[in-house]
Amino acid sequence: MADTNGTAFDIVVLGGGSGGYAAALRAAQLGKTVALIEADKVGGTCLHVGCVPTKALLHAAELADNARDGAHFGVHTSLDHIDMNGVNEYKATVIGRLYKGLQGLIKSRKITVFEGYGKLVAKDTVEVNGERVTGEYIVLGTGSYARSLPGLEIGGRVITSDQALQLDWVPKSVIVLGGGVIGSEFASVWKSFGADVTIIEALPHLIANEDESLSKAFERQFRKRGINFNLGVRFAGVTQDDNGVHVSLEDGKTFDADLLLVAVGRGPRTSGVGYEEQGITLDRGFVITDERLHTGVGNIYAVGDIVPGLQLAHRGFAQGIFVAEEIAGLKPAGIVESGIPRVTYSDPEVASVGLTEARAKEVHGADGVETLEYNLGGNGKSQILGTQGFVKLVRQKDGPVIGVHMIGARVGELIGEGQLIVNWEAYPEDVASLVHAHPTQNEALGEAHLALAGKPLHAHN
Repeated sequence: MADTNGTAFDIVVLGGGSGGYAAALRAAQLGKTVALIEADKVGGTCLHVGCVPTKALLHAAELADNARDGAHFGVHTSLDHIDMNGVNEYKATVIGRLYKGLQGLIKSRKITVFEGYGKLVAKDTVEVNGERVTGEYIVLGTGSYARSLPGLEIGGRVITSDQALQLDWVPKSVIVLGGGVIGSEFASVWKSFGADVTIIEALPHLIANEDESLSKAFERQFRKRGINFNLGVRFAGVTQDDNGVHVSLEDGKTFDADLLLVAVGRGPRTSGVGYEEQGITLDRGFVITDERLHTGVGNIYAVGDIVPGLQLAHRGFAQGIFVAEEIAGLKPAGIVESGIPRVTYSDPEVASVGLTEARAKEVHGADGVETLEYNLGGNGKSQILGTQGFVKLVRQKDGPVIGVHMIGARVGELIGEGQLIVNWEAYPEDVASLVHAHPTQNEALGEAHLALAGKPLHAHN
């Protein structure tokens, strides 16, 4: 164990987001001395300007829709107005409680926190506020930032998710540039709050990384909600004035709105922190690692959004735990990227884990894959909630289920069982024999597996 007098530690973690703080907590739990260096607030993007605040907005949006649509259920409610100051206060309260809890956890594990911008200045040293902090092992977890497009400057009426989360007013109209998870979630919120929303997406589908059947169903439900979108044509430019933003596409189409939200993904925060100077390989800003998350330089590992792959808080969290255990010599099982669950928390929700049908056919051949869709129309709880959607299963022919894909209200809460099915390589018959509580949406997973096992009950298969 390193000498802790002064600034020498077993492990120095650069970045206190989901990956960094998870690595720090697990390493401390394993008896290591740990320094955690964070320029802003521990918790990172997810807690402060990402997952948590956006989901708070989405919950407020759901309440707005419920108030507006209460008569459908015989409850005669009406929506008076959206008080964004009140919404933001609620959002801040949620973040504050979680932040306080996280700070308490870190303090209880006796992790030394250095507040300030850290820079890797040697293979075993990070400099912060003029002080050199040395570790036998270094874990890089500097996270990501809201990207823009070349030549597209953020400012004024052109905003990213960072500014969108701080808005104290509801725009009358918004153009969302990017139809991925972030763009779709904000589009859903603003529509529920009463805005006129148009999504511009250069790819052929919204949420294009999902199974194509989910994307198409998602588009149908967005269209039914009155959310507009333009697919398959690239953004050309934007101007802004006192009246709003004026967006043009490469095919000559133009759109006008109060705001333009740039939601074209997140870039790795690796510039100016000394990585390349220490011999670490970067590709388009991402830190390249081996399958054990080692950078190939010294005892330096990397976790989270700076490592190519899914930019998800729970992926970073899992990687942080993995690296701490790897350093401690526990030889943890590697993280399979396709086995990480993915959720879009819009209305409707989309949740998936494992391979899409297209990817499964690439891996196993067109004849080596079976699929099945179970419509939520046959699910009692979904009828009670008034939601539409389906569960789609992708199976290796005569083998295990290798993909679970769902769309509908609250399906994000079902992905826990979905990831167990995929990661434990369950066969449809294994899941079909399990008893699912009635009436729950969870039954839909049971029914889908019954059908795929050749004994459909509440399904017209």
